[in-house]
Amino acid sequence: MRPRLPVGSPFQLLLFVCSFALAGYAGVRLLSGDWLGVALWIVGAALLHDLVLLPLYAAADRAVVGGLDAAHRRAWVPYVRVPAVLSGLLLLVWFPLVFDLADRRYRLATGQSADVFLARWLLITAVLFGGSALLLAVRGRRAAKRRSPAVH
Repeated sequence: MRPRLPVGSPFQLLLFVCSFALAGYAGVRLLSGDWLGVALWIVGAALLHDLVLLPLYAAADRAVVGGLDAAHRRAWVPYVRVPAVLSGLLLLVWFPLVFDLADRRYRLATGQSADVFLARWLLITAVLFGGSALLLAVRGRRAAKRRSPAVH
């Protein structure tokens, strides 16, 4: 019996090949200029993620999960993880402006001040966690209504 290749439908295979072709095209275009700088940036970003960021957010996640009691752990963890990940991604993308590291360059390029980015990131983070807490409260209330028998 011959082992079978784990290939999906022809449409999935076509999408897979097209995504590799697009990634290859983007790579050739990206590396045509300063290929050494781009390669160093990619390697540096991978090392920074694997050696610094991954242990940091794994420790933060472990602290959150460890801080919850076993009965609520499974239900509450996604309501902390999702806003934390979204807030972290926003910070990762916009950190030079959030921490006021690129104010001069940003002002020269856009003619606007970068002073608002920290406040906006904090507001977005608060809304993400507040919305998540609201969803958790609604979910908990619905679950409590289902558990309690209706009294007439």
